Parts: sequence; structure tokens; C-alpha cells
Amino acid sequence: MYLIKLIRNLRTAATAGLILFAFIALQACGDKTVSADKGPAGRGGRGRGGEQGPVPVIVATVSERTVPINIDVIGNVEAYSTISVKAQISGQLNKVSFQEGDYVKKDDLLFTIDARPYEAQLNQVQASLSRDTAALGQSEANLARDTANEKYAQSQAARVEKLFEAGVVSREQTDQARSSADALQQTLAADKAAIESARAQIGATKAAIENVRVMLSYTTIRSPINGRTGNLAVKQGNIVSANTTELMTIAEVEPIYVTFSVPESQLSDIKKYMAQGKLMVNATPQDDNTQKESGYLTFVDNTVDATTGTIKLKGTFANKDHKLWPGQFVRVTLQLTTRPNAVVVPNQAVQTGQDGQFVYVVKDDKTVEMRPVVTSTRVDQELVVDKGLEPGETIVLEGQLRLAPGSRVQPRDGRERPGGGRRGPEGKAS
Repeated sequence: MYLIKLIRNLRTAATAGLILFAFIALQACGDKTVSADKGPAGRGGRGRGGEQGPVPVIVATVSERTVPINIDVIGNVEAYSTISVKAQISGQLNKVSFQEGDYVKKDDLLFTIDARPYEAQLNQVQASLSRDTAALGQSEANLARDTANEKYAQSQAARVEKLFEAGVVSREQTDQARSSADALQQTLAADKAAIESARAQIGATKAAIENVRVMLSYTTIRSPINGRTGNLAVKQGNIVSANTTELMTIAEVEPIYVTFSVPESQLSDIKKYMAQGKLMVNATPQDDNTQKESGYLTFVDNTVDATTGTIKLKGTFANKDHKLWPGQFVRVTLQLTTRPNAVVVPNQAVQTGQDGQFVYVVKDDKTVEMRPVVTSTRVDQELVVDKGLEPGETIVLEGQLRLAPGSRVQPRDGRERPGGGRRGPEGKAS
């Protein structure tokens, strides 16, 4: 019994000792944390400057230079012209004289359609022309013969009338002579009509010949423009139908259009600067910033799109290297003019607060001032500041989150690495 009580007392004492040990350990940890916060590292490092020591920041100098005034939008490349090639006659497609995707020039041979049916028609109408020409000659010969007979009949009738007046011949003989002369005169009229009919038939036959020759010319299809061929819809050996079968398309890519839209509020500026000269347009493919193509603004639409509040514009590009492709989306920069003596800062220096945009300006005593600014145009990675800064002032580029007005800073130039050391011309630490 005594032994059991002794064991229980030992367990209670052990538990109390463990609790006391844990309490002492926690107290020691708390003391270390407090001492760490109050140590040199805590006094000089984190938090806002002022009471605690300078905050390391990266700075830059406000510059002044001439900057372009641009409009940046997304545009779409459009072929200068697109031709749909169709057969104008029906027949078998005998030959395709190009490969899909080839560049072709104007009048290059593209397709050949079986010409034998149209050659046979041409031979037939040419034979008809020979027949009609012979008929015309026969009609002219008949006219010449009947003209001579009519002259003889007229003279004969005149002599018979004189003899009738002299009482030598009867009235019946006189009337018969006059009737024969009049009948020959009507024959002459019929011969002349036959000649006119033969000439008309010859004209119709010649027109038929020209028509067949035109149809025969359609058996060879040539390129109407310089451009790039598209997908071949009908293969060699198939039958094509007149004006219904699209064989392929040709897109003219030299020159080429870039179509884009700008807000209607900028239309007045565009019109103003267009009156001063041509406006340059730059187009950059979205997948490659190095392939910048330059052209000129050549078209402004005559109406504003009421649904979007934008107006369509087109720039024309020479596109000699074929970097722009129909249907491609590109970043478009329309250059309106240039602005001299503009105050420019890197865009990461400008912060946005409850009262608008501001920057931290480093003063001579290494403290910062929160300066409200008014910005306007963005040029690449820089912003134009209309109000609030002067050229030559020093501003904070990085480290703004640890600053407050009056904070003391330790400036570093923006060309330095965050880990120390300056960058050389190629970006390597020196």
C-alpha cells in the first residue's frame, strides 16, 4: 500500500517537472526573439525608414528628350487584292502549271483545259464562213447578169413603144415588152437583197468565229496579278464547269494592307496631322518583336462604327520580304507627331495611390518626398510626365513598398544588380 502511494507521488512530481521545463524553454525563446528585434539587425533593416535606418532603393534620373506621339492598337493584315480563279468554260482540266503556294506573276500560265471541242467548233464556223462567202459571190454574179438583162429589156421596151406609136406593132406586143422589163427590174431588187443577206450571214459567221476563238482562249488560264497561290481545289484530270468551279485563289501580298481601328476621339488629331503630310505606320507581328515593318496611312473610313465607337484605318506596306501575311494579327503603331523637350521617366517609377499617380523623389538629404504627377503618353517602357517633375531630379525605381514620406534611403543606380556590383555594357557583372 505504501509502495503504491510512493509511485503515484513520483508520477505527479515528474509531470510537474515537465511542465516547469516547458515554461522555462518558452520564456527563453521569447527573450531571444525580443533581443533579436532589438538588435542591430532589427534596428537597421526592415520596415519603413526614418527611425530605423536607410532603406536601400534603386533610383534613376528624370530625363528630357524628344518623344514620338503614337497610337498603339492591334490590327489585322489584309491582302492588297484577292482573286478567285474560276473556269469560264466547261471541260477537262488537262494540266496544272504551278505548285500550291507558289508565287506567280501576271500572265503566268496556271491551268490548261481540253481545247479539242472548241478547235472543232472553230473549224466548223470557218467552213461556214467560206460557204457564206461563196454565196455572196454568187448573188453578186446574179445581180450583174440580171442588171444586163434589165438594161436590154428596157431598151427593147422603148423601141417597141416607138413602133407602136408608128402603128407597126400591136398594143399587146408593147405591153409584153414593158412587162418583161419591169420583171427584170424586180429581179435586180431581189438580187440586191440576196447580196445583203449573204453579207449579213458572213458577219454573223465572223462573230461566231470570234466567239469560238474567245472560248478557245479560255482553255488556258493565266494569272491576272502578281501574288501567292492558295489551296488547289480541283486536281488535274477533273471536269470543271463554266463560272461555277473555283480552282484556287491568288492573294496579292506586295504591297499589302494592315487594317486597324482607333477610337473616334482621336480622329481629329489624325486628320490634323494627315493634312501636314504622310503618317507612318509600324506593324510588328505578335510573335516576334524584331520584325517591324514600316508603311504609310493610306485610308480612313468614311463612317464611324456606331457599335464600337471606332473608325477603320488602313496602312499600306511594301512587304518586300513577305514578313506580313494575310490574316495575321499585328501590333500597330500610328505615329502622329513628335513632342520636343518632354519629361520622361521609367514607367515602374510611377505608382498609383488613393489620390492618383505619384513618384518618390529623392532629396539632397537622402530622404524621399511623395510627389503627385500627371502622365500622358507611354513610349516603350517610359512615360511622359506632363506635370510634377523637372529634368535632373532623382526618383525611386524599386523599393517603393518600404517607403513613406520622409523616409531615409540608400540610393543605388538602376544599372546595378540587386546583389551588388555594376552591370557592364552587355549586362554582365563587372
